[in-house]
Amino acid sequence: MFHHHFRHEGRRFGHGFGRDGGHGPHHHRRGGFGGRIFAQGDLRLVMLALIAEKPRHGYELIKAIEERLAGTYTPSPGVIYPTLTLLEEIGQVTATTEGSRKLYTLTPEGEQALAEQKAVVDAIFARMTQAGGDEGVAAMLQIRRAMENLKLALRMRMSQGPIDAEHRQRIADAIDAAARAVEQG
Repeated sequence: MFHHHFRHEGRRFGHGFGRDGGHGPHHHRRGGFGGRIFAQGDLRLVMLALIAEKPRHGYELIKAIEERLAGTYTPSPGVIYPTLTLLEEIGQVTATTEGSRKLYTLTPEGEQALAEQKAVVDAIFARMTQAGGDEGVAAMLQIRRAMENLKLALRMRMSQGPIDAEHRQRIADAIDAAARAVEQG
C-alpha cells in the first residue's frame, strides 16, 4: 500500500567503502563503524547515472540510492539538492519545473561526463550492490517499512481532521495489540 519511507540506521558499512574511507559532505549515516559511503565525486556520478536511466526528481534520487543500498544509507536532501544545483550549474543536467518540483534530465555534457567515468561509475555501483546485500537486511527492511507505513497512515488520517473518540480508541487498541505481538514475538 505504501512505499519505503524510512532511513535505516546503517551498521553495514565499515572503513574503506569509499576510496579514501574518510568522512565528508556525502557522509550521511547514523550508527555504524565509521567510514564513508561515497568518496569525493562518487555521489555526483551516481546521481548522473540514475538520471541517465530516466529523468528524476530529487526525492526519486534519494529513494533510488536508498534502494540500491538496501536501505542501509539514505542521502539527505541537504546533500542531494545542492548536488543537483551544482550539476545544473555545470551543465550536466537540466531541470524542468512540474508544479513545485523539478524534474532533472541529463544533458549531452552529462552524458559525456558519464562516458568518461564509466569504469568509476561501474565500480561505484558494484560496491553499492555488494554493500546492500547483507543477509538479514531484507527482514529488517520489511519491519522498518511497516513501521514507517504505520506512521504515514497515522499522519495521513490525522491530517484529514478530527478523529472521534471511538475511532481514536480503535487506533490506539490496534497499535497496542501490535506492540504486544512484537513483545511476545
